[in-house]
Amino acid sequence: MSTQENIRNAAQATFKNHLEFLSSGQIEKWVDLFDENGILEFPYGPADFPKLVKGKKELYEYMKNFPKHFLVSFENLHFHATESPNLVIAEFTSNGKAISTGKPYNQQYISVVTTDDQGMILKYVDFWNPMVALEAINAPLSNFVNE
Repeated sequence: MSTQENIRNAAQATFKNHLEFLSSGQIEKWVDLFDENGILEFPYGPADFPKLVKGKKELYEYMKNFPKHFLVSFENLHFHATESPNLVIAEFTSNGKAISTGKPYNQQYISVVTTDDQGMILKYVDFWNPMVALEAINAPLSNFVNE
């Protein structure tokens, strides 16, 4: 296997682990997938939601409440071909519910992720529909982060 293939495999394995750790509530392991200065960006998040989270401490503080709010599985993962082995472009869906309301949380995602050569996440740009989350938890999304 070539170096390029090894790098691509590491990047895609990290992405798969990201989905597994989130769906199983393993937030510390999820944070460990990121570089020390890793970035999580939300270009389409609502006004009361962070647009960017940087560094492991902020990532943990941002995501620690996910398992309290959502019970989900991630499905239909499809990786798009990219020229750079460090770039992952993935489409996937979530199938689940908001714990507080029991309402469905069925989301479609497109993620653009840049990793280093070992598969550590340097930047994760998360494209999702915040309206799906708002309807599921029936509360401002800032509650997700600030609890």
